Amino acid sequence: MSFQLTPSNHITNVSTLDTTHADFGSHDALRYGTRSIKTEVLPGHPLEQRLDEWNDHQWELKLNMARQAYGLHAPVKMMMERDIVSKRQRMPVLPSSNLHLDILTGKDETIDFEDILNDPALSTDMLDVHAAMEHKLQLKI
Repeated sequence: MSFQLTPSNHITNVSTLDTTHADFGSHDALRYGTRSIKTEVLPGHPLEQRLDEWNDHQWELKLNMARQAYGLHAPVKMMMERDIVSKRQRMPVLPSSNLHLDILTGKDETIDFEDILNDPALSTDMLDVHAAMEHKLQLKI
């Protein structure tokens, strides 16, 4: 259990040997994306990896601090609330801001580009309610 404020400096490079499919033996593009020679030859910038891990690290830090202050039940309750709120419960066509998740993660106190450029008119969601509900039902089955 660490109370480190920033993610660690370790650099992890994923080679093509790590991304091979267990049955077929070739690169698994569905899980790891398309193969890029640039990513295989040049390692990513350390700052890019630290920025990718920033939100996860801050969430773990918040859970560790809640455990130290309030006991084991507090992080379990926080994870349960986050899991329940992160599930989309509206019809797929209706716009959803998911304000509850923003409050739990602390994003309600910041202004990001999603807050300004999140115009529903520019959305690529399906506009047919019946087709959207059929698609939602097919995903549950």
